[in-house]
Amino acid sequence: MPTPGPAADPTPPPTPPHADAVPAHGRHVDAADPLRTERAHLAASRTALRAMRHDAESLDIRDVTANWVNAEVLRGEIEQRIKSLADLVDTPLFFGRLDYRHPLDAESESGTRFYIGRRHVHDAEGDPMVIDWRAPVSQPFYRASPSDPQGVELRRRFGYDGGSLTAYEDEHLTHLTDEERARGAGTAAGSALLQREIERPRVGPMRDIVATIQPEQDAIVRSPLGTTLCVQGAPGTGKTAVGLHRVAFLLYAHRERLARSGTLVVGPNASFLRYIEQVLPALGELEVRQSTVADLVAHVEVRAVDTPAVALLKGDARMAEVLRRAVRAGVSMPTEPLVLVRGSRTWRVPAHEIEELVRELLDREIRYGAAGEALPQRIAHAVLVRMERSGEAPDDRVQAAVARSAPVKALVKAVWPVVDPAKVVLRLLSDAAFLAEQASGVLSEEEQRLLLWEKPARGVRSAKWSAADAVLVDEARDLVERTPSLGHVVLDEAQDLSPMQYRAVGRRCSTGSATVLGDLAQGTTPWATGGWEEALTHLGKPEAAVSELTEGFRVPRQVIAYASRLLPAIAPELSEATSVRESAGSLEILAASAPEELPRRAVAACRDALTHEGSVGLIAADAALPELSEALEAAGLPYLSPGEETSAGRRLTLVAASLAKGLEYDYVVVAEPAGIVAAEPDERTGLRRLYVALTRAVSGLAVVHHAPVPALLSGTGAAPGAAAPPGAAPAASPTV
Repeated sequence: MPTPGPAADPTPPPTPPHADAVPAHGRHVDAADPLRTERAHLAASRTALRAMRHDAESLDIRDVTANWVNAEVLRGEIEQRIKSLADLVDTPLFFGRLDYRHPLDAESESGTRFYIGRRHVHDAEGDPMVIDWRAPVSQPFYRASPSDPQGVELRRRFGYDGGSLTAYEDEHLTHLTDEERARGAGTAAGSALLQREIERPRVGPMRDIVATIQPEQDAIVRSPLGTTLCVQGAPGTGKTAVGLHRVAFLLYAHRERLARSGTLVVGPNASFLRYIEQVLPALGELEVRQSTVADLVAHVEVRAVDTPAVALLKGDARMAEVLRRAVRAGVSMPTEPLVLVRGSRTWRVPAHEIEELVRELLDREIRYGAAGEALPQRIAHAVLVRMERSGEAPDDRVQAAVARSAPVKALVKAVWPVVDPAKVVLRLLSDAAFLAEQASGVLSEEEQRLLLWEKPARGVRSAKWSAADAVLVDEARDLVERTPSLGHVVLDEAQDLSPMQYRAVGRRCSTGSATVLGDLAQGTTPWATGGWEEALTHLGKPEAAVSELTEGFRVPRQVIAYASRLLPAIAPELSEATSVRESAGSLEILAASAPEELPRRAVAACRDALTHEGSVGLIAADAALPELSEALEAAGLPYLSPGEETSAGRRLTLVAASLAKGLEYDYVVVAEPAGIVAAEPDERTGLRRLYVALTRAVSGLAVVHHAPVPALLSGTGAAPGAAAPPGAAPAASPTV
């Protein structure tokens, strides 16, 4: 059980800077007051971190670089190093300790005790005071168990209040007593401090989970760089955090390689990215780019919205073949020979030979732009062969001159014209005859009519492009010129992507690896993926392994059981999520007597939630937000919009159900579930949207309704041919 300490001293007592930093052999340890010793080590570690930062700030690079360019690059790297060494006062410098039974260094007695933290800290002599959580020696902190102690005799977890160390908890992984085994010592369920860290109120952006990573999560985090992984994760299983921590681990293990190739985190919307943007900086990683899919493909200005049917068709993988044909549609075969005059000689290459060169490039399926650049060189080579046969000895300079000659350039322009990707897509969507030619045998006539714009645009800039159109333009651009590939890409909320969107992300990691995160039960777009195997194929990573996380640490057991009643209708193939957390009174069902009473009951539920510590989210159908906004303002309750950072004085956020995915709040009020379901184009999508809303809660959920809640939730109905989920909580009685 946690060992509480006295009130945290603002200035811990002075202690030797190495006290208990590495093995305690010969060190002074206050056995009567271990908490005092740990606080002293924390103070010494912070002092050492400040010294490391000071050393970095004091570096003089004036005489170590050859030129100003190298100096600027080095100066930038030093500035990043200084930023990464910032001591965040409210963030614990270390959160755990490992005591090994035997020294890890067989040649000495050192290396039996290690403090595990967010970054490496060493003293003036270079001895480690805090070990980076990503280092191999730290792995047993997450993986060791009584059945597999991995050489660890004792694992100590620390509890903090802000930046002050207030408690510790010891887990003896060898020689456990029967009582320790019975209470689950060495596991998440048996650690009170671990539970407290998981349940710590959420005010502000998403935080890291380095202190609470579980063994199955750690296996994903530490997977090799060359491996693409897909994580199917139920709500509250930490899949987003796992993906972000995998990036941090890969940057630690392969920093130089990824510094060259780059890393990218792709999220569903800007609100989500703002919510997670502080996780990697808190771990010392400052150079990871974050983007939405829409930002990745922002080659044209999006000013229109497609109907679901049109968006579904534009996102279909068959569009890739239509675009491939359209990009190559302008290629034609020569009807006249090439006639080239050089000096006193005239050289001729017959049309049939040039046609062979053109067909060879078409058959090789290389990118259109690269083929267009290769064609003049191929034609020039054919001319050089004739020169050599006549006794001349041309070299590479002659070939380059022939390739740049006016006759060759004119011929290439005629048979392999330059292509503008946006204009190709514009023509497809505007020209019925052109679309019919390129979509023949791929799309039906009805589908072709669905694609065509009612009013053709006059040009690329005046066209009213949709988000799905922008993805098509991105595909066409890649057909013309290769999209640069990154070293690693994290794709979150991946279940909502269309096949064409998967392709857009996949070409940005075509030579790298990816971490794909999602939950099939939370797919809320008409084109949501039906299965991960299909999605990974579109991504270009069919060999990726799929892992399923079902044990939750965020959503209380009663809440996840209540929401899981929807699984038979929205994702019957998935395992029901479980939770290690039991939170008494975490679920309330509140009935409003009339429709006009609903906003008042929702506001009252928010006010009640605000009496507790932590953040509060009021989630409702998008169309209901204006009425709820008025009710909150009338009640004098200030509120934020999704993505805006909560603070101690502003803890309530009004959230449209369409933007709730990926967010989390300590307390959630869901207003009118039936309205959330009805706002979607079909019932399954509506129930999935409701599932997302219900599972945003960390400590408590209140459901306020006037219209009857969906039958599956009330326990009065079930999906066709499906039974109620095993282990589901009994139907909650409405509280009026």
